[in-house]
Amino acid sequence: MLGSLNRSKLIKNDLKGIAKLMYQDVSKDTWDQENLTKRNLDFTMESIRYIDAYTKRLSNTYMGSELLKYHFDNFVIRIGAYIGEVIKRDINQDYKWYEYDSVYHFSSTLDGVHRGIKTETVLYSKKKDIVILPLSVVAQFLEGNSKHTNFLEYAEEIIKQNS
Repeated sequence: MLGSLNRSKLIKNDLKGIAKLMYQDVSKDTWDQENLTKRNLDFTMESIRYIDAYTKRLSNTYMGSELLKYHFDNFVIRIGAYIGEVIKRDINQDYKWYEYDSVYHFSSTLDGVHRGIKTETVLYSKKKDIVILPLSVVAQFLEGNSKHTNFLEYAEEIIKQNS
């Protein structure tokens, strides 16, 4: 209830540009160059299969686990932004990206919900007063604490719940 007592202004933090980095700023790795392309990452549900394959490679290779260890928040933001954009486009309602703290102070929806990373951004619908937390889900998944087997399953579940 703390959030609803202290109504304040929502602060937007559009992650669309960050989501595009999944194909605009790709490593020199051959698999990344061939698969993380604008053609493959077209913000459709099917494109999340590439994100699942990518995160599996990150988690299962020495180089990938080293990158995750030193750049965890960057991976969470990029991957979470991409998955969030797919969800947002598929639901096609009033969900927008907002800073976690501004939603916390605007609505009681986040009471008792802990952020996945320090600079958390969430998808929030003012009309429905519903929050979607793709960055938190990505953080949990990359830490090995996810209730989902992959991101496609997560996205399908969230879209079904919110459509």
